[in-house]
Amino acid sequence: MSAFSDDGRHGVGAPCSEEPGGGRAGAAKPPRDTVGLVVSGLVVRYGGLVAVDGVNLTAPPGRVTGLIGPNGAGKTTTFNACSGLVRPTSGNIQLFGHDVTKASPPARAQRGLGRTFQRMELFDSLLVRENVALGREAGLAGSRPWHHLRARHAERDAIRAATDDALELCGITHLADRRPADLSTGQRRLVELARVVAGGFRLLLLDEPSSGLDHTETERFGDALRTLVEERGTGLLIVEHDMALVMRICHYVYVLDFGRPIFEGEPEAVVASDVVRAAYLGDETAELAEMEAGLV
Repeated sequence: MSAFSDDGRHGVGAPCSEEPGGGRAGAAKPPRDTVGLVVSGLVVRYGGLVAVDGVNLTAPPGRVTGLIGPNGAGKTTTFNACSGLVRPTSGNIQLFGHDVTKASPPARAQRGLGRTFQRMELFDSLLVRENVALGREAGLAGSRPWHHLRARHAERDAIRAATDDALELCGITHLADRRPADLSTGQRRLVELARVVAGGFRLLLLDEPSSGLDHTETERFGDALRTLVEERGTGLLIVEHDMALVMRICHYVYVLDFGRPIFEGEPEAVVASDVVRAAYLGDETAELAEMEAGLV
């Protein structure tokens, strides 16, 4: 597993109640195009219910950032606020140096943000390659529509190239002419990933991407994610319950409980934290610690 060195952007192993954003003071300000997604003081209320309360996180490009916690911790609400599906009650969301707090989902997509959801939404009437192509077509259709109409031939070539590239990266070229309904859950997850990869986004929000996968499928999916990050420099922010996958691919992890941040740090620090163990991991901690020892 890759280690995310403490470069001033994150405080390693810092309980948020004691050292919010530990390690950031005095750090040199990174260039606008390298900061990725920065969430500051995010609060989301639904009437009298506070679903997210004071979340701060950074998801840089070229890294896998994890967001974990028990059910109802506010993870998906945080994702919805980041992608523009929910308007924050307060707080600020920056995307590659631009304030997108009030921006629409398409506007955020134009700035390089893509997203998947817990429930897969594939078109079973289309071939796999056609499903993947939709990721690229959606981006082109939302950008300069008149230019889109005039440049049909060139854009078809771009769509085909992006589709082939995404299929190859996710290791599913051999499935291109099959229909999603005929595939396993793991294969369908890879098709979903390929579709968002074809969109050419610089930062992806993946909501429980390993849901429904068996161990072998999860391993293959994790390989695809690592390839995407290491070869393309794409940034990933993932909500994930499979802690073995989190330990394997994440460089940095944020932990929520009841909508509040309770800990942040490298995966090893998260697993070793009494705060996280009490709120979320429980008896799973010992098993994960043994697994991590075997990886080092």
